[in-house]
Amino acid sequence: MILAGDVGGTKTILGLFSRRGRRLVASRQGTFPSATNPSLEAIVEAFLAEGSERVTACAIGVAGPVIGERTEVVNLSWSVDARKVARLLRLKKVHLLNDLEATAWGISALPKGGTLGLTTGLRPRPGNAALLAAGTGLGTAILFWDGRRHWPAASEGGHVGFAPRDEEEIELLRYFLRRHGRLSLDRLVSGPGLRGICDFLLESGRGAASPVIAAALAAGDPSAAIAAAGLRGEDATAERALDWLVSLYGSAAGDLALVAGAVGGVWVGGGIAPKILPRLRSGAFLRSFRSKGRLSHFLERIPVRVILEPRTGLLGAAVRAAQGVPGSLLASSMGRPR
Repeated sequence: MILAGDVGGTKTILGLFSRRGRRLVASRQGTFPSATNPSLEAIVEAFLAEGSERVTACAIGVAGPVIGERTEVVNLSWSVDARKVARLLRLKKVHLLNDLEATAWGISALPKGGTLGLTTGLRPRPGNAALLAAGTGLGTAILFWDGRRHWPAASEGGHVGFAPRDEEEIELLRYFLRRHGRLSLDRLVSGPGLRGICDFLLESGRGAASPVIAAALAAGDPSAAIAAAGLRGEDATAERALDWLVSLYGSAAGDLALVAGAVGGVWVGGGIAPKILPRLRSGAFLRSFRSKGRLSHFLERIPVRVILEPRTGLLGAAVRAAQGVPGSLLASSMGRPR
């Protein structure tokens, strides 16, 4: 059995998979609160105690930068050490991955209907691909092409500095600088970023307060409430904030495509994209994606797809673990958009 994990600050998802030819087949899955458990090892022990399976390979995706075989998880009091998990499972090695790297590995295992194209009539060409995913923050990964297949590599591209595109975005930059001292992309292209954009519109007089906005800002998840109001057309400020987020998201995707030379395609993952698909498909995302001056023609030929499958990171950890299983062919088509 292959044990795969997806560790975040809020929850940890574990799954057991077996190989059936070229496919991975899920056996069972469990979700555990991260913060109320003392360690990843405790979660793994609790999960495996529910059955009698023997684990022969393991990979864990973690929301944080991986250095060597260890990583600190954002918003958690405990770290993840691959060597400790390996000792628990009596394995020689456990693969520890950044969560976006795990998602990149999962692209090859996506089920039919697991993605949706934002572009039409464009096919991937042999070459690198790229992945970015907005949620609580903005994560990125690059899929390097070796002439036969893609090899995912982690990146912290979401933390690069924000470059405003016009005078209004210069004002947005100044607003966020007063708040944070530095403005990285993930402060804007994220759930909290949508809330921040809405705050800027209201405080600068570019947006009007309304009962809808007041209720959204008081909600348990203000960003989700603002997005929902914007999608339904219930409030002009919510709509403008959402449209601005979509434009920034597209621009960030285009920048990453340039950095990666992503002629093999760009994948958009994370929790936000599937929830705002109507806005992503409206055209603003692709206009910003392609609006890169002298290199606009390069972006116009790159296919872009949204990942709809919420378990892609878990599937990717399983695919990565399977690379250590003799005869594995699971990643032979890694990263080829369908």
